Formats: sequence, C-alpha cells, structure tokens
Amino acid sequence: MEVKASMAGSVWKMNVTEGAEVTEGEDIAILESMKMEIPIPAEQGGTVKELKVAEGDFVNEGDVLVILE
Repeated sequence: MEVKASMAGSVWKMNVTEGAEVTEGEDIAILESMKMEIPIPAEQGGTVKELKVAEGDFVNEGDVLVILE
C-alpha cells in the first residue's frame, strides 16, 4: 500500500523508519505548507517497506511518501 501526500509541501518530519510497524491512523509524516503542519496518517496498518522521500524534500499532491506491506 502506498501512503501519498494529501497536498503539496515540504516534508517537515518523517515519523517512521524502514521496517517499523505502523497502525491505522498513525501519522507517517508531517508536511509543511504555508507555515502549517499537515499530518499524513496511514490508511491501514502494516510494516514500512520503503521510504520514498526524506525530510526537507518537496512533494506534490499524490506523490508517494511511504510504501507499506
């Protein structure tokens, strides 16, 4: 499953690492846009297979942030 950005912005903080277990609703990352912090939650639980972005990266709406399995 892919966790995608809900809006364009900078990746302010990644709350997970590869191999971490996450639960449904857990905040995977926090984006910053127009001086607002936007949490990005996991839509389902699983294990973090791959991080597709790093802190400081700019992402557009729909970009994949994390892949869960």
